[in-house]
Amino acid sequence: MAIGGFVEGPAAAGADYGGRVTSFVVLSCIVAGSGGILFGYDLGISGGVTSMESFLRKFFPDVYHQMKGDKNVSNYCRFDSELLTVFTSSLYVAGLVATLFASSVTRRFGRRTSILIGGTVFVLGSVFGGAAVNVYMLLLNRIFLGIGLGFTNQSIPLYLSEMAPPQYRGAINNGFELCISIGILIANLINYGVEKIAGGWGWRLSLSLAAVPAAFLTVGAIFLPETPSFIIQRGGGGGNIDEARLLLQRLRGTTRVQKELDDLVSAASQASRTTTTRRPFRNILRRKYRPQLVIALLVPFFNQVTGINVINFYAPVMFRTIGLKESASLMSAVVTRVCATAANVVAMVVVDRFGRRKLFLVGGVQMILSQVMVGAVLAAKFKDHGGMDKEYAYLVLVIMCVFVAGFAWSWGPLTYLVPTEICPLEIRSAGQSVVIAVIFLVTFLIGQTFLAMLCHLKFGTFFLFGGWVCVMTLFVYFFLPETKQLPMEQMEQVWRSHWFWKRIVDADADAGEEEEQGQRRPRRGEAAAAAAAAAGGTIALSAT
Repeated sequence: MAIGGFVEGPAAAGADYGGRVTSFVVLSCIVAGSGGILFGYDLGISGGVTSMESFLRKFFPDVYHQMKGDKNVSNYCRFDSELLTVFTSSLYVAGLVATLFASSVTRRFGRRTSILIGGTVFVLGSVFGGAAVNVYMLLLNRIFLGIGLGFTNQSIPLYLSEMAPPQYRGAINNGFELCISIGILIANLINYGVEKIAGGWGWRLSLSLAAVPAAFLTVGAIFLPETPSFIIQRGGGGGNIDEARLLLQRLRGTTRVQKELDDLVSAASQASRTTTTRRPFRNILRRKYRPQLVIALLVPFFNQVTGINVINFYAPVMFRTIGLKESASLMSAVVTRVCATAANVVAMVVVDRFGRRKLFLVGGVQMILSQVMVGAVLAAKFKDHGGMDKEYAYLVLVIMCVFVAGFAWSWGPLTYLVPTEICPLEIRSAGQSVVIAVIFLVTFLIGQTFLAMLCHLKFGTFFLFGGWVCVMTLFVYFFLPETKQLPMEQMEQVWRSHWFWKRIVDADADAGEEEEQGQRRPRRGEAAAAAAAAAGGTIALSAT
C-alpha cells in the first residue's frame, strides 16, 4: 500500500450515479460561488488602499510620513504600524466569531439562509467604508464585512460540494477559490484605476464598490434552491424524500437518481441517530471523527502559514517597500493575481483527474522554492537603507508570480474542498465552521504580526514561511488520503484503508460494537436471576 494509504478502486463509485452537469447546477453554483468574489475583493482592496498616499495621509499620517522617507527608519519597517494592522486584520476577528454562529444557522435553516445573511451584512459594511470620515467608521466597515464573510465562507463551500455530482465535485468546489482570485484581481484593477483620480478620493470608490458583488449574491441567493442533503436532513432523514428526488432529477438531468438518493437518505438517517446531533461541535470531538477534526484544523492553518495572505493584502505595500512607485506596486499586484487566476482555472480542469494529493504535493514544492528564492534575493540585494535595483525588484515579482500560481492550483482551492467533502452530514456544518474559524484566526494573527516580522526578521520572514510549507507538504504526504470522485456519503472507507487513520477509526468502531453488545446482553447476575425465576415458574406449573 502507498504511503497515502488509499485504495483507488472505490474512487469510481461516483460514476455509478446517473446524470451529468446540467445548466441548472452550473447556474446555481455560479451564483453561490460568486460569494468568493466578496472575500477576494476585500483581500485585494485592503492591501491596495493601505498603499495609497491619500488614504494613509487621512487615516494613518504616521505611516505616511515614514513611507515618504524618514531616513532613520529601516526599509523593512516603513509600514510597521499597530493601527494599520488593526484596520487590516479586525475583519478576521469578526469573521471568526460569526462563522461559529453560522454553523448553527446553516445546519438548522439551510445553506441558502446563511448565504443571504452574509451578503446582506456585507452590503451594510460597504456603506460604512465608502462614507468613512474617521478610523472608527473604517473599523465598523471591517467588522460588518467580517460578519458577512463569516457566514458566506462557512456556507458556500458546503453548498457547492452538496450540489455537485461526485465525479465533478472538485472542479465545481474549486470555483469558489477561482471567484476569490477573480475578486482580488478586480480589486487590484480598481485600485490601480482610482489611484489616478485627482483629489485623492479614489479609495472611497474602492471601498464602496464592495457592495456590487454582495448585492448580486444576496439577490441571487433568493432564487437558489436548497441542497438535496439539507432537504432530507430537514425531514429527519426520512422526510421530504419526494422533494429531494425532484431536485436531484433537475440537478442531474435524469430520472436515474435513486442510488444517489438512497445514499443521501442513509447519511441523513445516520446523522439523525447520532446522539449529539444538536451539538455538532461536541460531536466532532468524538474519536470516530478524529481524522476529520485534525484535517479541518491543520489544512486551513497550513493554508495561512504559506504566507499567501501576506501577498494578497500586503502585495502593494511590499512592492513599495522594495522600491517600486505607487502605480508600479499596484500594477505588480495585478500581475501576480492574473497568474493566480490562470492557475485556478488549471486546478479546476485537473483536480478530478489527478486528484487532491498530487496537487497538494506539487504546489508545496513550488512554494518552498519560491519562498527560499525571495528570501535569498532580499538577503543579497535589499538592505536596511537605500533602494533595490529595479531588475531585482522585478525578479522578486516574477518569483512571487510562481509562488501564487503554486498556491492557486493546490492549497488555495483544496483548503475549501477537502475538509468539506470528508465530513459526514452530522458534522459537516461544524467541520466547515472549524475550517473558516481557523482561517480567520490565523489570518488575523499573521495580519497583526507580518509588518512587525518584516521589520525585525527582514528577509528571514520568507525563510520562515518556506519552513512551514515544508512541514505541511510532509503532512500531506503521510497523513492525507486521496478522495477524488468518491461520493461524500461513502467517504468513511477512506479512513479504514489509510495506514495511520485506520488504527483510530477501527479502534473506535470496535469500542462502539462492544458497547452496543453490552447494552443488549444482560449482566451475569441479571441473567442468573432471570434463569432462576424461569426455573421456579416451571416447577410451579408442574405442581399444578
